[in-house]
Amino acid sequence: MIAAQDTPPHLSPEEYFVWEEQQLEKHEYINGQVYAMSGGTVNHSRIAARCIRLFDTHLDNTDCFTGTADLKVKIAETYNYTYPDVTVTCDERDKTNSKYINYPCLIVEVLSKSTEAYDRGGKFRLYRQNPVLQDYLLVSSTSIEMDLYHKNQAGQWLLFNYQPGDLVELKSINFSFPIEQVYRGLDLTPEP
Repeated sequence: MIAAQDTPPHLSPEEYFVWEEQQLEKHEYINGQVYAMSGGTVNHSRIAARCIRLFDTHLDNTDCFTGTADLKVKIAETYNYTYPDVTVTCDERDKTNSKYINYPCLIVEVLSKSTEAYDRGGKFRLYRQNPVLQDYLLVSSTSIEMDLYHKNQAGQWLLFNYQPGDLVELKSINFSFPIEQVYRGLDLTPEP
């Protein structure tokens, strides 16, 4: 999804939940400010849907579940809430809250021109606060390319760049897939 700053007043987390239920669009909540989530491109939607299908099929008959861009994620140790394109949680604590999850092990953001810098910078800084997050996957919507930030056992974030012909490995959910599986049949003409 593409975040665009909206102009509602500064809200408390409680006010945000009440306010957002009355809105037609989704809004991320960062440090008391709300940001409208605008629609993405066809590629953006298809890539997210393919990731969801791949992960959900792989996780069938496990305690994990895959979330869409409609699932809010609470940033650990804060009152900030985001809507990643795809999430996976395997944490029992996430089964008790119907409004959001707290403990995703995998977050996927499909990149667009307008959000790439934020997804790689500020948003990743927020997500890294989560103690159980292991994989943060950034997926290009204009070329066959993915960047995976993986947290190793020492707590260091390692970057893996995947290109055509590569097998993407997500240790957080014990799953590997050929990168082309996500891009099959897409028009990868760069955005204007």
